Amino acid sequence: MIFPKECKFVGNAYTSPLGERVYFLTQYLVRPTSDGLEVLKIQPKEGHGLMREIESVELIAGPKDIAIWEGKVTTHDRADLVKKAISTKKKCTIFGKEDEHMTFVFEPDLAEFQTVHVYDITPPNPTLADTINKLDKLGFFETEMVSFDYHVRDIRLLNTDVYPCRAGGFSTTLDRDVPPHGAKIACCRTGRQICHENYGTDFEFEDTCPITQINAEPFITRCCRADEGGIGEYNGYFGAVVHWGANPKTIADAFFEMMKQWRERNG
Repeated sequence: MIFPKECKFVGNAYTSPLGERVYFLTQYLVRPTSDGLEVLKIQPKEGHGLMREIESVELIAGPKDIAIWEGKVTTHDRADLVKKAISTKKKCTIFGKEDEHMTFVFEPDLAEFQTVHVYDITPPNPTLADTINKLDKLGFFETEMVSFDYHVRDIRLLNTDVYPCRAGGFSTTLDRDVPPHGAKIACCRTGRQICHENYGTDFEFEDTCPITQINAEPFITRCCRADEGGIGEYNGYFGAVVHWGANPKTIADAFFEMMKQWRERNG
């Protein structure tokens, strides 16, 4: 796969006001031909000044191998651009219009991205998954070359008598009601502890904690218990656990530190 690290390395050759010279940082050119656009790999000559003569030119993709992506994209969301490029079924996909920053993906391959698994539950809103998705679309994780796989469990499908809290829209919940004896309760370890300390043990439980769902690594998930937070192995899988109400910065910091440690562990 060829995917320029930044748009600044891709030159727009729709016009040539200075002839056969290019900006000294340029590594690739998008150039129009009579049949459509082509992508060239170029090497500027050594020297001084911002604009340089060209040392060498190599054709990367011609018009027949190129798709032009219509619509706006976030050029910093690299995994998304690769997915879009794959969907065109062309060897090369160009993003951006003539009057915008341009980039391209040649022979797109998601295998070059590390998959990070995100575990969360709903309802209410899966705030961890939502936060990571929003940051990812902004290109916040661009430098890490990752693709996220979201595992959001819908606890409504548990069909229990009692659920954790009213915030999820449930009618009978541990935060407002006394559970009837013999009830089937959807909750985490904290909920079970509340029941055992206050109502006895005559209950059946369905565990809702995202930690109990982990079956792949690396991962990031959340938990309401502060003592579960951190970076390490959970259920035999390596990842990060943040507190239930963690803010975006805390989530991002945990993700970056987890990825640092993951790569140190795996070379």
